[in-house]
Amino acid sequence: MHIGLGITLQNLDGGDTDAEVYRQELGLAVRAEGLGFDSIWMSEHHFADYQMTPQTPMVLAWLAGQTTRVKFGTMVTVLPWHDPVRVAESFSVLDHLSGGRAILGIGRGLGRVEFERLRVEMGESRTRFAEYTEAILTAFETGYIEYDGELYKQPRAAIRPRPLASFRGRTFASAVSPQSMELMARLGVGLMVIAQKPWETAEAELAAYRKRYLEFNGTEAPKPILVVVCGVSRDPKQIDRMRDVYLQRWARSTVDHYEFDNVGFADIEGYEYYAALADNIAKHGLDRFNGFLADLQVWGTPEQVTEKLIDYARRCDAGALVIPMTFGGMPHHEARASYELFAAEVLPELQRHDVGGDIGVTYGAALEGASAAG
Repeated sequence: MHIGLGITLQNLDGGDTDAEVYRQELGLAVRAEGLGFDSIWMSEHHFADYQMTPQTPMVLAWLAGQTTRVKFGTMVTVLPWHDPVRVAESFSVLDHLSGGRAILGIGRGLGRVEFERLRVEMGESRTRFAEYTEAILTAFETGYIEYDGELYKQPRAAIRPRPLASFRGRTFASAVSPQSMELMARLGVGLMVIAQKPWETAEAELAAYRKRYLEFNGTEAPKPILVVVCGVSRDPKQIDRMRDVYLQRWARSTVDHYEFDNVGFADIEGYEYYAALADNIAKHGLDRFNGFLADLQVWGTPEQVTEKLIDYARRCDAGALVIPMTFGGMPHHEARASYELFAAEVLPELQRHDVGGDIGVTYGAALEGASAAG
């Protein structure tokens, strides 16, 4: 199974400077290839200590220059926040710089404050996401971007450098609501499943998505990518601290950043699902929801972590796991110890779990042919 490292660049409590956070966590990322990880992933966030990741392709390009094998993905690039031309150009450049190792992770966004400060109308996000996705994926096939939609109007323009290879099969979208999963099936993109629902619910929604994907596209859907926060230790006290302190702090920061408890989502087109979630939080209490969100993640000894992650992958028929390992204000020396133990004892066991191939980056003759055509 393909195993990716998620890097978050959080600075929740201000114990380190932003420069120290970047130096420390990017130090872990640089070592990922040598330790055996298959890919490195970053989210996109702005204006907050939740994740200091406003220029994801830039950081991934920097990492590409120091590696030869690992792939690079975004979890996710929030399309409504960008000009689609610039997204297509950025990923074409990243693909060239990395020798075809880019994976495009996309989403429509949820952070209200980020929408407001980037001056993007949140209620337009679903339409913009659909139109931008169609335009960008077509551009990677043809080398030209053009679109005449409800909101997005783009005259024909060349993408230079020309796309190295198709992104079909290596494009994954984060989708939480059932309506978004239906959209992803229609667009023909894979799913990135972030651990924030009961696994029984995730399984049922994936089954519905796969059925619709086959109906829309005439082929089986790509295996999903699961994103699960993870901590590993052999010290029982540290294991308890990961769950009771750091995962709880991470869960609370996630709720705060995304405003999961904001019933005002009911007034924003396309975000009705989150209004229902806010009602549920109001009914059962924020502390209970934090605990629920934390307990969907994975922590424990290497053996416990391996068993849980393989169980999640089997239940969802996943093709890859992406594992963020620095979270919730965890001091760097503790995060580094967890990371090194994971790499030494958990990573090899997960990679021995056969899921029927790697996620979809094209190498070999197809890539060479694309280069020659350019």
